[in-house]
Amino acid sequence: MFFSFVDELRAAGISASLKEHLVLLEALDRDVIDRTPEAFYYLARATFVKDEGLLDRFDQVFAKVFRGIATSYGVETAEIPEDWLKAIAEKYLTPEEMEAIKSLGSWDEIMETLKKRLEEQQGRHQGGSKWIGTGGTSPYGNSGYNPEGVRIGGESRNKRALKVWDQREFKNLDSTKELGTRNIKVAMRRLRRFAREGAAEELDIDATIDGTARQGWLDIHMRPERHNTVKLLLFLDVGGSMDPWVKLCEELFSAATSEFKNLEFFYFHNCLYEGVWKDNRRRFQERTPTWDILHKYGHDYKVIFVGDASMSPYEISHPGGSVEHFNEEAGAAWMQRLTNTYPATVWLNPIPEEQWGYSQSVRILRELVNDRMYPLTLAGLDDAMRELSRKA
Repeated sequence: MFFSFVDELRAAGISASLKEHLVLLEALDRDVIDRTPEAFYYLARATFVKDEGLLDRFDQVFAKVFRGIATSYGVETAEIPEDWLKAIAEKYLTPEEMEAIKSLGSWDEIMETLKKRLEEQQGRHQGGSKWIGTGGTSPYGNSGYNPEGVRIGGESRNKRALKVWDQREFKNLDSTKELGTRNIKVAMRRLRRFAREGAAEELDIDATIDGTARQGWLDIHMRPERHNTVKLLLFLDVGGSMDPWVKLCEELFSAATSEFKNLEFFYFHNCLYEGVWKDNRRRFQERTPTWDILHKYGHDYKVIFVGDASMSPYEISHPGGSVEHFNEEAGAAWMQRLTNTYPATVWLNPIPEEQWGYSQSVRILRELVNDRMYPLTLAGLDDAMRELSRKA
């Protein structure tokens, strides 16, 4: 089984050498961990994974080898998911019926009504207009339609939920994902600014030839290696309405990690709040306070947000508006602090630009980044890099 594990890791693009395999076996032989599947998982991950961008790929391999789950990098057979079959029974509304449904009103009224429904409801409901259930036109539950409400479980369909009560799992982006086109990398190279810093470790051929010709003997000249000095903060929106754009974001993430040596990335969901994270599986346990980022990284950092900016406006404008937790301060306050700290900030939006005007949240966030929102296309990326280059 261990040899097949190594083979599967290699097939998934994770470097797994014989030395690492022997290190894993030696650790097991010396009982450095408890004999539990969880302990073995962390030991194997620490042994084989050298890049956090490969964590999700490692998890797929581990699941396939030790629990028999098929992975996305191999050949799979697909069955029709049960949820798809259930969706056939959902109630689909005409545009006229949707227009006839009125929202409950303000944020406070919606949350107060939810509290009362939770106290009154005794059982499950399907297809209604009042109680917490599935289908129908109730503002509480999932798989139905309402202009605004609280989604409890299920999946996002109309992207109008003010808050989401659901424990969702988001995947980390894969930094080794190959780009579909080199043009994305070319566009990001407009942001590079080179300088020679550090120890003189590189042979300066021109100076060596010139010195040798002048002196009459071999006169070797060395110089510091040339590095890209641009420092970049990358904030990536994950989960929910961003799921359709995962491949595109992986390509951008891959390009950024290869082009910029001084790169720090963080994940967020929908809007920036008091905390961000590095690992989506531990986004509630291991968060980095946004205040720490504002104080740790200098004003000379360039900042790129990547997200569809599609959410309830309450998530930006109101304390407690986040779909996942109670934020004491509005997302708009954190966005303003960040743009004040980092004048060179842009937002890349995967949604086509001609659709931005239909979303109130997109308009709000575009204003908060000082109208520096660009479509996540080659042309938009090129314009964004030019804008960042102009900011000293």
